[in-house]
Amino acid sequence: MPQAQTPRQVGSACTRERIVQAAIRLYREIGYRKTTVADVARDASMSPANLYRFYPSRRALEEAVVTELLEEVSAAAASAARTGRSGLERLNAVFRAISRIHEDRLANNVRLHELVVAAGQASWPASLSHADRLRGVVQSVIAAGPAGGEFRAGSSMALACCLLDAMDAYLNPSRIKAAALRPTFNEMMRFCAGALSNAASISAASFQVTSIGADLRYKSACRT
Repeated sequence: MPQAQTPRQVGSACTRERIVQAAIRLYREIGYRKTTVADVARDASMSPANLYRFYPSRRALEEAVVTELLEEVSAAAASAARTGRSGLERLNAVFRAISRIHEDRLANNVRLHELVVAAGQASWPASLSHADRLRGVVQSVIAAGPAGGEFRAGSSMALACCLLDAMDAYLNPSRIKAAALRPTFNEMMRFCAGALSNAASISAASFQVTSIGADLRYKSACRT
């Protein structure tokens, strides 16, 4: 059983969170590149010297913000993994949850999205840890499949890595809506389901197609 935190530890955690939330507000408004440590300290009602007691560098503070933003994604993925009756339904829910958060952030908080992208491209520890958590979520869903005959036999980690690579264009913040021409989310999920499934084929009805217009635009573009 974990030991209870001391009042000092609780206070320190609250101060760290207050600093991170101040940084998020400023990063959202003016971007992380233009935000200084002094700006964050002012917004958090403390001196820069006091802020440095909790985050020894600007990079450490940015890392903490990225951790906070990506924890939202991994929490949504873990929650989605507990929904649905079949493994394929759970995987579909996991990937949709991840994609929707990144798409929403790109549309409504583009400056925060830019920080997450920069962290991923530079392989910050926060991004690498996040990728590990997502692999764990996907692996846990896949690992439960062979027992029920739903998924093909094999290493659940290898299958998880292959599946995440295949869906990268919809899950990677740097690639969200970056490609001018690509399969729709539903088309790619049906393709992955066929590769992952123990059955000879997957019915198109396995996933509800919600973007018929996008499907038609994609198919029309492929014919030109």
